[in-house]
Amino acid sequence: MTKKLFITATGTDVGKTYLTALLVKKLRQAGRNAGYYKAALSGAKRRGTRLILGDAEYVKRQAGLKRAAEELVSYIYETAVSPHLAAELEENPVELSKVKTDFQRICGIFDYVTAEGSGGILCPVRRNLLMMEDIIKALDCPILIVAPAELGTINHTILTIEYARSREMEVKGVILNWFHKGNAMEEDNLRFIEEYTGVPVIACAEENARDLEIEPERLAALYR
Repeated sequence: MTKKLFITATGTDVGKTYLTALLVKKLRQAGRNAGYYKAALSGAKRRGTRLILGDAEYVKRQAGLKRAAEELVSYIYETAVSPHLAAELEENPVELSKVKTDFQRICGIFDYVTAEGSGGILCPVRRNLLMMEDIIKALDCPILIVAPAELGTINHTILTIEYARSREMEVKGVILNWFHKGNAMEEDNLRFIEEYTGVPVIACAEENARDLEIEPERLAALYR
């Protein structure tokens, strides 16, 4: 049985793709057959007749994946907006049935699959029909939340955790990004999140980190 984990975040541009790449890379370096999947990718850059899939290309390159980036993503949009609006503008709406089929195909290739969301847990994917939480549930994945270590993260992180719990999603942990060791506020953010929610901060990533300080066995145990 393939083990799965869904990476979501407290918002947009908090380093979700960067940390997803580090997670997949760590598993692969530990000898595990680990792969990647993304349901909807917006903001792809056109180079001639080819679209460059930024997030997927980055994870593929950093983690050493041999599959073409196009195999790892279900829906690709050029417009750099939320997936629901990009889909409307480009007249290519996300179908949950395709997402589930593509994800199962990826699960047939890899033993550990890290699925990356778009934006946060309530990112709209198809207007009035599909939110990111619906994809998480359809793929039956536990979640790992990426949050910035900065001021305000206590509120954003706890709101995300409590919303996920209210929707009966399993929260495995939090990763704090752009963390500065010895910074009193950021150290307190870490402690407060753990104490208030009971959810562990499984790793803290400094800016431009090349690795995550978590044992591969502990990381693998987060997948279900």
